[in-house]
Amino acid sequence: MSNLPLSASELGNLWQAYREKSMALRVLEYFIEKANEKETRDVLQNIYITESENEEKIKTIFNNAGAVIPTAFTESDVNKNAPQLFDDNYVILYIRMMSKVLTGLYSLHSGMSYRPDIRELYMDFTTDTQRAYSTTTQYLLDKGILTLPPVVPMPKKVDFIVDTSYTSGLNPFQKKRPLNTVEIGLVYQSLESNLSGMQLMIAFEQVAEVPEVKKYFARGKELAKEIVSTMSNLLLESDIPAPSSWGGVITTSTISPFSDKLMMYNTNLLTMFGLGSNSVGAAFSFRSDLLLHLGNIMTKQFDFTKDGGIILMKHGWMEEPPSSSRENSQL
Repeated sequence: MSNLPLSASELGNLWQAYREKSMALRVLEYFIEKANEKETRDVLQNIYITESENEEKIKTIFNNAGAVIPTAFTESDVNKNAPQLFDDNYVILYIRMMSKVLTGLYSLHSGMSYRPDIRELYMDFTTDTQRAYSTTTQYLLDKGILTLPPVVPMPKKVDFIVDTSYTSGLNPFQKKRPLNTVEIGLVYQSLESNLSGMQLMIAFEQVAEVPEVKKYFARGKELAKEIVSTMSNLLLESDIPAPSSWGGVITTSTISPFSDKLMMYNTNLLTMFGLGSNSVGAAFSFRSDLLLHLGNIMTKQFDFTKDGGIILMKHGWMEEPPSSSRENSQL
């Protein structure tokens, strides 16, 4: 406990973190219920215990500060009796994907924290999500599910860029240079994320109840397909094979394990992460055509996220973050 009051940034970030953990716990409850293998169930239960403890830590901070606990996601947002929608392999792929998202968010939140206990909290959160990422990655490697990024020859000498044609890529009469390893890594991560994201959109579209929401997930599926196609072509142009498929299976069930509200929030969170990742990719890319592709993708991701927010507000699913107004506070 600190004598310092919660700052606006700390309050806002904890509010977001609580909602993320609340959603994760509802998803994990369903995954644990439907897991086929004991190994899968053990991985999920360990993460569930950790996330439950972390959610309680945020509740304690809110209570001590006199702040209301967000509604976030409750038992009404999960149907543990729904038939299996994802096989065990995809469940672990999903947890791995979300661990990457949350590790990035908690690192950002940590850099916006001043109170010692809040800084320590985010260090713990980051450690927990990195551990979940490591556990799920090893699980998938052991199962032979995870496709490894491409391997290139090891450099034998140091080179410097002296020709400005290194940045070219838009001129059809000029040969493009092969992608460098930094660019390969960024392209591959985008490809990996969107292969998993595409499967998630297929599942969400299949079980969504509100027609408008179902249509939104279909749009998300097509956007993910477009990104996968773009990133695969970028690799192939440099004679680098792209994974043609991904592990994990979506069943034919049309009974939703999650509320449309939860699935919309999950989709919004993943798309915002994609926007951030592509921004980083653009910052570290040199080829002009790559920058153009990433800019086009980010524009479509932004429009997709904005329209998703409108749907959330329209149906009363978007909880308002704490504001600077005194109208909702008690003196």
